Amino acid sequence: MTLPRVILADDHTMVMEAFRKLLEPSYKVIDIVADGRALVRAALAQKPDLLLVDVGMPLLNGLEASRQLKEKNQSIKIIFLTMNDDPDIAEEAMRTGAFGFLLKTSAPSELLHAIQEALKGRRYVTPLIARAMEEAFIRHPGPKRKDKVPTPRQYEVIQLLAEGKAMKEAADILNITERTVAFHKYRAMEELGLRTSADLIQYAVKNRIVMVA
Repeated sequence: MTLPRVILADDHTMVMEAFRKLLEPSYKVIDIVADGRALVRAALAQKPDLLLVDVGMPLLNGLEASRQLKEKNQSIKIIFLTMNDDPDIAEEAMRTGAFGFLLKTSAPSELLHAIQEALKGRRYVTPLIARAMEEAFIRHPGPKRKDKVPTPRQYEVIQLLAEGKAMKEAADILNITERTVAFHKYRAMEELGLRTSADLIQYAVKNRIVMVA
């Protein structure tokens, strides 16, 4: 019998090795990647059955990586596994098309159950987060106010610069020129009403483009 093929994505190698050991009796872990851009490349090249992804990763966070992958392959199964118990992040993760959202403190049996559900095409959110999501909806049942949002390229530039990358580093990672990086940075700042680079970093943290532990 062919085992389901899984890619693990997290910048904490020891954590992922522990999950590899948990999964390998029943699943084939075909790759472990440490950042969101590597995840997108690996998933598109290797076409796994399921991705187990952390929300907060360097270069491209898990949420944006999920969005990019879903644009190219709607059928891909993604489960988020994170330390972040913010119900708003869980809601955003599920809006990207994820099939699951669990905490790293969840029991191993719960993770295995979530994976089985995802492979069957069913979604699973850990009960603690599900209750918090319901409570948040009860408190604020109306549609959320829609703020201006960066374009996908602006989003990538904002994350890289907020992580402390220089213009040249960001340009090399995105395979564009420094001038193009600067264009996206200042266009985003203008559209979002930001004045300084410090404002840009604060925006990135506030809007979870970069995750603060």
